[in-house]
Amino acid sequence: MKAGDLPQPITAALRRGVVIPAHPLALNANRELDVDRQRALTRYYVDAGAGGLAVGVHTTQFAIRDVGLFEPVLTLAAASAGAWTEKPIAMIAGVCGRTEQAVAEAKTAVALGYHAGLVSLSAFAGASEDERIAHCRAIADVIPVFGFYLQPAVGGVVLSRSFWRRFAEIENVIAIKVAPFNRYRTLDVVHGVVAAGAEDRVTLYTGNDDHIVLDLLTPFTVMRGGQPVTVRMRGGLLGHWSVWTKAAVDLLRRIHAAPAPTEDLLALDTAVTDCNAAVFDVVNDFHGVIAGCHEVLRRQGLLEGTWCLDPAEGLSPGQAEELTRVAVAYPELTDDAFVAANLDRWLA
Repeated sequence: MKAGDLPQPITAALRRGVVIPAHPLALNANRELDVDRQRALTRYYVDAGAGGLAVGVHTTQFAIRDVGLFEPVLTLAAASAGAWTEKPIAMIAGVCGRTEQAVAEAKTAVALGYHAGLVSLSAFAGASEDERIAHCRAIADVIPVFGFYLQPAVGGVVLSRSFWRRFAEIENVIAIKVAPFNRYRTLDVVHGVVAAGAEDRVTLYTGNDDHIVLDLLTPFTVMRGGQPVTVRMRGGLLGHWSVWTKAAVDLLRRIHAAPAPTEDLLALDTAVTDCNAAVFDVVNDFHGVIAGCHEVLRRQGLLEGTWCLDPAEGLSPGQAEELTRVAVAYPELTDDAFVAANLDRWLA
């Protein structure tokens, strides 16, 4: 599938910039898929105003592939979104592993109606730039590609400006999630896209959970041929936005509507980052990142528990208290009332 084959409303939404939650995995106490709550999560994101869903990504737990849940979970999300709303929802599938596996996952995603594949290069640690580009081209022959610069602390690899230029030159690349948690490496993506002359085709999405608001407010201006070129991050594809999603949608709308950064918007960067530190368990090197998302959703009633596929994954000591602290400190960044008003309907 080529980018030109995507429905025009999907292309327009991605270019405009939308909230794309990284969809969690709802499990029961036996660590089995909880279909009703998985469906409820999808309905929540749709009603909160998300413009896309990323499924089969880190927050969904990469281990779904090891327990036979990759296709069932992707199927459930696509079917649930399609049955719940007629508005266009950009469906993004996580695509992982070496080339044979990644291409097979991309083909599965296309068959299920997904619009793009978010490509992880974690399996290419130590590979050459040529090998990584060949891998991305193989996936792009199957599905429009959403690039992903994953921070090395959780399995990503360092990627050069040269890589991002060559990556952006691939015709079927439509967007990049910029998530190295590093300002220098974030700029490498911007330079690469501009050097490729791809800024009108490749939309940048923030994945820098430590810098969400400023990423969305910043004009990134770099030089090409002696002339300044300015690009912006238009939306976010974030694990952080899998919780308190209605507040995230409201925040992005405020940013899009602002003619210039205001002091109150700029101040929100620190508040959002403080919330993220609690959810992602930064103090413990992200050990409780998935469980932290689950705990917020559990408190709201969307999930029954914080179970992960790996029994060793869970909340870190003190993390629950940190989640309580930020929820009390920044009520405007939560959406508990919205969830409470709709929960029964989503679980029905």
